Amino acid sequence: MEIEPAKKYIYSDIELDREEGQVIEDLKAQSQQPIPDPDQWLDEELEQNILLTSVDALINWGRRSSLWTAICFPACCAFEMIAANGPRFDMARFGMEILRASPRQADLMITAGTLTWKMAPNVRRIYNQMAEPKWVIAMGACAISGGIFASAEYAVVPGYNRIIPVDVYVPGCPPRPEALIYGIQMLQKKIARRKNIDVRKILGR
Repeated sequence: MEIEPAKKYIYSDIELDREEGQVIEDLKAQSQQPIPDPDQWLDEELEQNILLTSVDALINWGRRSSLWTAICFPACCAFEMIAANGPRFDMARFGMEILRASPRQADLMITAGTLTWKMAPNVRRIYNQMAEPKWVIAMGACAISGGIFASAEYAVVPGYNRIIPVDVYVPGCPPRPEALIYGIQMLQKKIARRKNIDVRKILGR
């Protein structure tokens, strides 16, 4: 079988090289400056999504949105606390679905029920084992003032605030879940106003 001879190009190799070289030189002449990045959308996004806040506000937002609870002698109020954790009242929406048995993993103590002087040292020990910052909610009449037993029994502590500092009081015997949730919201507002960084110390004043 005879192979046909290779066809010659219409243009000579020299002309092709000259044409290709001219295209390259024209492109080099047009490419002396870099093309700007198409990032106008980025500037617009930054202008529309700038969030100004303070370190205190950011820290307090995280703390009040993830309170981990250590339960301390719930007694009769335990039933209302269980209801508050149920699907109807859904206390988990406050980041409180984790009820800790260990004080070392909790930053909120919900005290409820009658407290005797014999058990008072243990309550204080549990409070001291909690990591800072920590808060206390006194839930129910027994936690606030000793309840109906304080005046009739010498062994009853007339309120948890005699042995540990209490941040929020939730009255009732027992208080309903709505009252406990309202007390939690009050505590969140209190945490939001907390000052974590002393600017005067940083500036040396």
